[in-house]
Amino acid sequence: MNSEPVMPTALKILIAGGFGVGKTTMVGSVSEVPPLETEERMTEASLGVDDLAGVEGKASTTVAMDFGRITIAPELVLYLFGTPGQDRFWFMWDDLAMGALGAVVLADTRRLQASFASIDFFEERGIPFAVGINCFHGRRDCTPEQVSAAMDLDPATPVVLCDVRDRASSKHVLLSVLEAARARASARLASAGGGH
Repeated sequence: MNSEPVMPTALKILIAGGFGVGKTTMVGSVSEVPPLETEERMTEASLGVDDLAGVEGKASTTVAMDFGRITIAPELVLYLFGTPGQDRFWFMWDDLAMGALGAVVLADTRRLQASFASIDFFEERGIPFAVGINCFHGRRDCTPEQVSAAMDLDPATPVVLCDVRDRASSKHVLLSVLEAARARASARLASAGGGH
């Protein structure tokens, strides 16, 4: 008996968050293909335009998007699109979000407010997401529950401590997005079935 090759389902996941939270690093750490990165050196033109508070040493920035791919199972491939973090590039987000199954919102506990705009964006559009708390240099100065409360998240929104430099840790965050999307779809089906 010949088994036919499995044609994988391709799903689009956005990697979002504030400036300098590790989006490019996450895509690069988990991608099984050389990631497409649009990192450019920061120049004096960004002074007074980009908020460098908390990331004063950052020398480059994403100016369009990052792209990578990871095979979760033979039948499931995720295409990852890293969004630019600065306000001046947010005009691209609606196009990037088109057709996305879900998103990761990366956050840095030293400046949680930098991720609020990303959370608002996905909540307003009904796109399921998980929050990945990037533990820079191993810092674990708060719990997922504390972050969830500080960000006033829906209790169903996964919050995961991670190190985006580590492939397994980044993959764990992506799996939490898939679970959030599955739970959202199940809830919709249940509410649609309950109305008959």
